[in-house]
Amino acid sequence: MNPKVDFYFIKNQKWQKELEKLRMIVLDCQLSEELKWGVPCYSFQGNNIVLMHVFKEYCALLFIKGSLLNDANGILIQQTKNVQAGRQIRFTNVHEIVEKEAILKAYIYEAIEVEKAGLKVNFKKAADFNIPAEFQNKLNEIPALKNAFDTLTPGRQKAYLLYFSAPKQSKTRESRIEKCIPQILKGKGLDD
Repeated sequence: MNPKVDFYFIKNQKWQKELEKLRMIVLDCQLSEELKWGVPCYSFQGNNIVLMHVFKEYCALLFIKGSLLNDANGILIQQTKNVQAGRQIRFTNVHEIVEKEAILKAYIYEAIEVEKAGLKVNFKKAADFNIPAEFQNKLNEIPALKNAFDTLTPGRQKAYLLYFSAPKQSKTRESRIEKCIPQILKGKGLDD
């Protein structure tokens, strides 16, 4: 146990019992406990394996490279269609955790083996994402925008493409694009 992480378990009163049980299970697998991204993170030889986090309706273990796990029990959940690597196991009460303790440990040990083997997730490249027609039109109209977009990092390009593609209505897509043009021209990402 890392005392710097203790506050996380104390502050989350709604899920306190569940988080404490998950903590014991994960630590029993000989992982190091740290606080990263404001949540408990468990690693093996410096490689992140699993995170714990809470939501209104559930608490969860998030396997960093969950997409590479076998998931023999069919319990891993892809949070959204855009999440490429991470997978969650969600819980709504401590009894679910107790019942699945052996399964959770098996998944954790499998995740450790994935790290030991040096396996990597094959992430989609920015070129694999669809460019909404409204954005493509702007890229064609404004050469400086195309140049600026092309010089952004692949992660920033993906973030913009996902953001622009999300709305169902063309009008909303156009509005998002217009608002982001100055940011792109400055070489900044969506959240910079």
